[in-house]
Amino acid sequence: MINKNNTKPVNFNFKPSVFIRNPHLQSILSSSRLRIPGKNPMLQKAQEKIITTSFGSRLLSFLSPQVNPRGLIIIIHGWEGSSSSAYVLAAGKYFYDLGFSICRLNLRDHGDSHHLNEGLFHGALIEETFDAVSQLALLAADSPVYIIGFSLGANFALRVGRKHAKTPVKGLKHIFAVSPPLDPYKTTLAIDNGPFFYRQYFLKKWKRSLINKQRLFPHKYDFSKLLQAKTCMDLTESMMPYFPDYPSYRDYFNLYTLDNEFFQNFNLPVNIFIAEDDPVIPLEDFSKLQENEYVQISRQKFGGHCGFLDLFPFSCWHQEKIAAMINERD
Repeated sequence: MINKNNTKPVNFNFKPSVFIRNPHLQSILSSSRLRIPGKNPMLQKAQEKIITTSFGSRLLSFLSPQVNPRGLIIIIHGWEGSSSSAYVLAAGKYFYDLGFSICRLNLRDHGDSHHLNEGLFHGALIEETFDAVSQLALLAADSPVYIIGFSLGANFALRVGRKHAKTPVKGLKHIFAVSPPLDPYKTTLAIDNGPFFYRQYFLKKWKRSLINKQRLFPHKYDFSKLLQAKTCMDLTESMMPYFPDYPSYRDYFNLYTLDNEFFQNFNLPVNIFIAEDDPVIPLEDFSKLQENEYVQISRQKFGGHCGFLDLFPFSCWHQEKIAAMINERD
C-alpha cells in the first residue's frame, strides 16, 4: 500500500525491531519527549480556543490551521494526559506535515484547564465532550473531519462516533481509536495490579490534578483524606461522594463500558488499534467484539499501550496506518 505525499508503504502488521518490542518500553516511549525533538510547526501555528458547551462547561483546545487543509483532525488525549502529551504532539505534527489542520482537545481538568470549571472531571462526561467536538468540527468549513483518540480519549472518541449516528457532527468521516479501554473497571484493576510504576504514574498525576482543583476551589473541595489512597481503585471509590448521581463506583464505570452491542449502531468507519501485549487493556474484552460493516479492529502482537513504535528509522506504525486509511478515502 502506497500513501500519498510520497510516504512509504505501510505494513498490514506491526513488526517492530526486537530491541523495542518490550510492551513496557513501548508504553513508556509513547509518552516520552524523545518523540518530539526540534521545532514543531504545528505548535508555532497553534491558537488557543476555549469552547463553551451548551451545558455551560468550558473546554480548552488548541487549533493549528492550514491555509488549504486536507481536513481537520481532532486529537483527544488519554487519562491525565493533555494536549501537550508527547503522543498528541507527535501525532499532531505528523498529520500537520501531511497538510491537515489539527485541533488538540483537552478533556475537563486536563492540561491547564482546571480553572475553567468548578465541577470535577469524570469518564462519563460524554455530553460536553461531544458538544465541544461538534463545535470544533464547524471550524473545518466544508473539509472532512477525523477524530483520533488515545487510551481513555479513544473511549471518548468511540462514544462520540456512536452519538454521531443520532446527532451528526458536521463533516465527521472517520474515528480512529488507539488502545481504547472497553471496560474501565478492568483497566483500573490492571493498572493497580500490574507493574508498580503504572500505578505510581497515574496516582501521582491524578493526585496532582486534585490538589490543583482544591487550590482553585477551596470552598468546594477538601481532598486531604482522598489523597492518602494507595491505589487507583481506592481513590476512585473515595471520589464517589462527589458524584451523587452514581450509587457506586461500579455504576459509574458501567456508564462508559463499551460492550459488543455498543458497536452495532455506527454509521461511519471506525478503526481500533490494540496490541495483544497491552499492559493495561485486557485483550479478552476485544475478543468478544464482532466486527461489522463500520467497525474494524486491528489486533497486533506488539505495541504496548498507545505505542506501536519502531527504530531504524524511528517511526509510529499507527500514524502511518491512519494516514494510509485516510488516503484511501480521498
